[in-house]
Formats: sequence, C-alpha cells, structure tokens
Amino acid sequence: MSSNERHTSSHWGSYLCLGSSMAIVGCYVGLSKILVIVFPIFLLAWLRFGIAAVAMARWTKRAPAEARLSPHDRLLVFLESFFGNFLFSICMLFGVSMTSALAAGVIMAALPGVVAIMSWALLRERIAPRVMAGIACAVGGIAMVSLSKASPGTSATSLLGNLLLVGAVTCEASYVVIGKKLTGNVSPKRISALINLWGLALVTPFGLWQALRFDFAAVAPGSWLLLGAYSIAASMITVWLWMTGLKHVPASSAGIFTVLLPVSAAVVGVVFLGEHFSAVQAGAYALALAGVVLATWPGGGGAPATSPLPSPQGARE
Repeated sequence: MSSNERHTSSHWGSYLCLGSSMAIVGCYVGLSKILVIVFPIFLLAWLRFGIAAVAMARWTKRAPAEARLSPHDRLLVFLESFFGNFLFSICMLFGVSMTSALAAGVIMAALPGVVAIMSWALLRERIAPRVMAGIACAVGGIAMVSLSKASPGTSATSLLGNLLLVGAVTCEASYVVIGKKLTGNVSPKRISALINLWGLALVTPFGLWQALRFDFAAVAPGSWLLLGAYSIAASMITVWLWMTGLKHVPASSAGIFTVLLPVSAAVVGVVFLGEHFSAVQAGAYALALAGVVLATWPGGGGAPATSPLPSPQGARE
C-alpha cells in the first residue's frame, strides 16, 4: 500500500470513528428523555460519571512512551470536561426535559457551523469551499424543519429548554475544538478517563445533594440497565471514538459529523418516543447527510478538504 493510500485509509477510519461517536451521542440525547423522568438531573449526571469512572479506571494511567501533562495540557483537560462533560450534560439534560427529542435535533443542527467558526478563529484552520458547502447543507437542511408545521411533540416547546440546548451546542463545539488541541499530546483513552474524572468532581456536590432525597429502591431494573448503557456510551465509548478520529482530521472537518447527532436524536424520538416526523423533516435530514458526504469525499490525491493555516508555532495534526 502506497503512502497516499495509507493516508486516505487513515482518514476514512477517522471519519468512521467521528461519525459513530456523534450518532451514539444523538441516540443517548434522545433516550435521556426517559432517564430524566426517573432520575433528578444532577443525580443522573453524577451516576453517569461515577459508573464510567469505574469502567475507565485503567485508562487514567500514563503510557510509558507518553509525555507528562504540561500545565497547559492540564488546563485543556479541565476545560474539555467543564464544557464538554459538565456544562453540556446539564444544559442538554435540562433542555430535553423541557422539549422534544426532535426539537433538540433542530437546535443541534447548528453544531457544524459553530464548530467551523471556532476552528477558524481559535485553531487557524483554513476552511475549503467544499467543506463550507457541506456545512451549509448540514445546517440549512435541518433548519428546514423549522419551516414545517409544528408537530404535537413540539407545540409546547419551552423557550428556556431551547436556550439551554443552544448552550449545549456551544459547549459541544468548544469540546470539539479543545479536543483537537489535546489529541496532539495525550492518548484518546487517557483523555476520556481524565475528563470524566473532572466531570465527576464538578457534579459531585450537586449529585450528593439530590441523592440524599432520592428513593433508589423505586427505580425499575430496566432504568438501571438504561443508565448503565448511557453512562458507558456517553463518557467512555463516544469520547474515545471522537478523540481517536480527531487525531487525523481537522476540527472544522470533524465538525461536519456533529450533524449525525441531531439526525440520530430525531430517529430515536420518532422510533422509540412516538414523536411525529413529516416528509419535509425527512428531506431536511437527507440534505444534512448529503453535507457530510460533500465535505468528506476525498479531493485530488485523497487529501483532506480542510487544512490548518500556517502559524509560528505550527499546527498539531
């Protein structure tokens, strides 16, 4: 296999990791509507981080060949957890408790555009016209949903719930951009474990406060199983997949895959939660997926469609 073929294969493997990560995130965003009925928000977040901390205990150790975390990397790990774990979880869980999974999908459609803007402003990444066209498809396609008639599940959408989901979008975009900086120095597994531990530390005071008032015996076995799957997927599998994919893909291109989050959240809302899905909405999501294809299809020589601008310090890939 030539070096060019290996380069292209590496990018397709990264694309698969990124797409799988966001699709799983969308699924648990949708299914979290079931969990927020059973558990108080802060208790749910605390249990999630606690279960994942046990599952990822071995991932916290530094590999022999891995450099020690610099003060800058430690700050990035904290910020990655604060925005991507703590604030995202709180905004998302409170938001979906006040609205429908389909409405959450509409708002989350802003993710590719927000990620692209942040990666341009903070990482100095050049955004190629083809990637911009993909972003336009991703955002514009799902934005079509807002032009269709409101469904029964979205007629009572709370303004506060919408604002919280907008906050979740901003937090998730920050998570993408900060994660790109981290993957240059720290392994994906260790990043996943460390940011989960920070999330656990941040939410523990609030989780303990709600745990003291909660009747754990009243929780059905099925809810505990869903909580376990949610915890492993949210804190372990999706983070590892995302950080693995980010090692070889610019943040602005990776941001296109965040469109799979609202798509999968909407599918869960329709299939499992009985929410209404119109033909216009189906077409909008199809257009969004076309944006993913447009932005990730190899250009000449199999090179990625997005590349970092040169800087005095050099960009990490």
